[in-house]
Amino acid sequence: MRVIAAFFTLLCLTIGLNARADDKFPPVVMELINVSEHVYYVQGAPGAATQNHGFISNAAVIITDEGVILFDTLGTPALAQLFLQKLKKVTDKPVKKVIVSHYHADHIYGLQVFKDLGAEIIAPAGAEEYLNSENAETLLASRRADLAPWVNADTRLVKPDRYVDSNEEITLGGVTLKLIFNGKAHSDGDQSVLVEPDGVLLIGDLIFEGRVPFVGDANTKIWLERLKDMAQGKLTAMVPGHGPMSKKPQEVIKTTVQYIEFLRETMDKAVEDMTPFDEAYAATDWGDFIHLPAFEEANRRNAYQVYLSLEQEGMQ
Repeated sequence: MRVIAAFFTLLCLTIGLNARADDKFPPVVMELINVSEHVYYVQGAPGAATQNHGFISNAAVIITDEGVILFDTLGTPALAQLFLQKLKKVTDKPVKKVIVSHYHADHIYGLQVFKDLGAEIIAPAGAEEYLNSENAETLLASRRADLAPWVNADTRLVKPDRYVDSNEEITLGGVTLKLIFNGKAHSDGDQSVLVEPDGVLLIGDLIFEGRVPFVGDANTKIWLERLKDMAQGKLTAMVPGHGPMSKKPQEVIKTTVQYIEFLRETMDKAVEDMTPFDEAYAATDWGDFIHLPAFEEANRRNAYQVYLSLEQEGMQ
């Protein structure tokens, strides 16, 4: 009986220890998906920012013989730790650099994990506007409540080691990356990365694959210009900021271009005719987009933001 009791005590302790070990990671499904010779990515679930324990965006990794470069770090430190655990299953190389697509919370709250490991953080110029804003701290406080315990008092905003304000190339372990500076497009500062030997474009939130994009405070005029430029490139695959990667990048880019162009055309006519927004929105035929995920949550706000921005463009 003593042996049996001791066995069950040991079993309970083991289960308890395993549970506590698992507790440091959120209960999400995260798989490292191979895109090409050097590129992998993890894909967040579709949904609002605080759904799926914050795992609603993508992050990518470029593996070279001399080290690893990450593209974004997900929306909580715990998700970043889980990402790192998955990464260690395919390489023992250290994370040398993190390239940030833009400073929105669902892409940056994991930065501290890799900063603490000594990685260089590279961000697009314009991101400092967000970092220096009151909104950055306000949103962090909100996420500490909405995403507890994964975002907590230890979660902090991480400033980059340097900003990029033009296109440049980075080579590590014989793999050359082209950093594409997009300026103020989807956010205050955006950049994409072309993994040149693989022909893979890590485009960030200029593309929300399979759903209506989040426009927010975007400059849709610049956003369109950047997408049309990228559609001219010879690409084998593209990893968006949200949604699955695509082996037909031009088709995916075309879909987003059509949506943003439609927003601008319909809202521009309303502004020119001095039609109130509510009336203009109700009169618009959204049939080509109403079937897309996140339409109900995002489309009206997107249209209103574009309406306001076109009013501002008309005053300039």
